[in-house]
Amino acid sequence: MHHADPTYLWLLPERAVDGFATALGGTRLLTAEERAGLTRRRTPGAARRYLGARLLCRYALTARTGRPLDGWRFTRGVHGRPEPEPAADGVRFNLSHCEGLIVCVVTRGRGCGVDVGPTPATGALKDRLAALLGPAERARLDAAAPGARAELAAELWALKEAYLKALGTGLMRGPGSFGFVPRPGGGFAVRDPELPDSGAAWWFDLLKPSPRHVLAIAGERGGPGLLRRTDLADLSLIDTHEPDVPAHRLVGHRP
Repeated sequence: MHHADPTYLWLLPERAVDGFATALGGTRLLTAEERAGLTRRRTPGAARRYLGARLLCRYALTARTGRPLDGWRFTRGVHGRPEPEPAADGVRFNLSHCEGLIVCVVTRGRGCGVDVGPTPATGALKDRLAALLGPAERARLDAAAPGARAELAAELWALKEAYLKALGTGLMRGPGSFGFVPRPGGGFAVRDPELPDSGAAWWFDLLKPSPRHVLAIAGERGGPGLLRRTDLADLSLIDTHEPDVPAHRLVGHRP
């Protein structure tokens, strides 16, 4: 049975970050710790993605709760997963970004995780996967047609990352300690020896938001049919009355 509350997904292309940040007031929403984290990013792209992620989570959380954009502060769980502080009526969120795309997922009263990465998988990722997949997953990957193997590798890794982030452990737990199997009607189910009812308790969805990206969502209860997606490439979709600031004041901004 699907949980009544939908899962909300926001996607922000990296090319739209500068305009998005300007619309939300640049770095004024960030905490001192986040500003310090921004200055530590070593490349313009890393800084842009960091800033976009920190602003996107505030925007998404405000959209779901009505709390002011400047009212968000965060704490970290045992393994470093960020959570709203103070708690916002059971709202949970998770962020992911890679070159070209930033994503945020929001749920209420249940776990969630998201991961976005490049597809097809790079040679380095395919080599690493040999030690990070379960036996059945490795067999499935080996049996895939050569042209499909790199895409399947990217999908499996995104699923594993999303699930571990949803559990709150991140890579503190070994990715090979559980596995994904295809569902008869399409999609994937998890088989987790540490959580015997995981197959029924968790749902997963895979999206291809661009030809270069694969995105995995892990949700506790609910289902893909309750996913609500918002693409922010069109900045006219942004609903905010926050004052603009000049683009040159954005840390990490590049013309």
